[in-house]
Amino acid sequence: MLGAVACEPLDTPPALADPLPTEVRDLLRPDTTRSEFLGSGVWYRYLWSTRGPWAVHLVQADLGRCDLALRTLRAEARETGGRGHERVSSMVGRFPGMALAAVNADFFTPEGGTVGSEVVGGRVTAARFRPAVAWKRGSVPWMGSTALAGDALVAGWRIPFGAGDGSTEAVGGYPELLDGGERVGDLAVSERPAFAASRHPRTAVAWDADEGRLWIVVVDGRQPPHSLGMTLPELATLLEALGAEEGLNLDGGGSSVMVVLGTARNRPSDEEGERPVVNALALVRDASACAGR
Repeated sequence: MLGAVACEPLDTPPALADPLPTEVRDLLRPDTTRSEFLGSGVWYRYLWSTRGPWAVHLVQADLGRCDLALRTLRAEARETGGRGHERVSSMVGRFPGMALAAVNADFFTPEGGTVGSEVVGGRVTAARFRPAVAWKRGSVPWMGSTALAGDALVAGWRIPFGAGDGSTEAVGGYPELLDGGERVGDLAVSERPAFAASRHPRTAVAWDADEGRLWIVVVDGRQPPHSLGMTLPELATLLEALGAEEGLNLDGGGSSVMVVLGTARNRPSDEEGERPVVNALALVRDASACAGR
């Protein structure tokens, strides 16, 4: 999906939180709900339901605002071209005050490399034919399979190798869940049933084009009676209930973490707690793009 979006002025008065879609409440029937205002256009929500049981963490962001942006964060060892892992909370901590929220992003190798494509500050740092989410100012988030075309990575638009385009941010995932409001195949259930058809902790990103709203989702898992996690079809159902037309599954399992205002809000399933990963998708507030508005 590719298109232009209008930016609201920075001084738009914050509105009361939009109620969660009725479809989400009907799906989860939450026993516990909490909402936290993170600043104009952004809310964090927590829902706990005995139906799964499920503990669901949601960040809702109005990307039509000129002061909201997406950023790719990398493990510190990777900042200089190496490989390595780092906790998302640590990545966020190296840039104090920057991220409103961040989640783990791509699957990774034991050596500390990404499995899919990655773009940081407009520069392509990994290029592969895999699903990804990409964003740049003036465009809505794009989700789909990246491609290589000569001297560029194509992720909804061309991003030249080398100097890059100066604006795109992108992280990989697998599989793509929703495309144009339709489920993508059988969501890898036939190909990888243990991964897709079993309940695990999950991390996902989704886009509601009608509302201009980004959803970042983490579902805790492997922790009865707190939360069992979701299958990929269950996760797709949740994204549909949120009103999303586009959706991408990111790395899950013990990697799943949601950091809000510098603190992990979910319960990672590893006994050691939050797992070091290779990159993160962060929602940041950056007023520089609002200059002159």
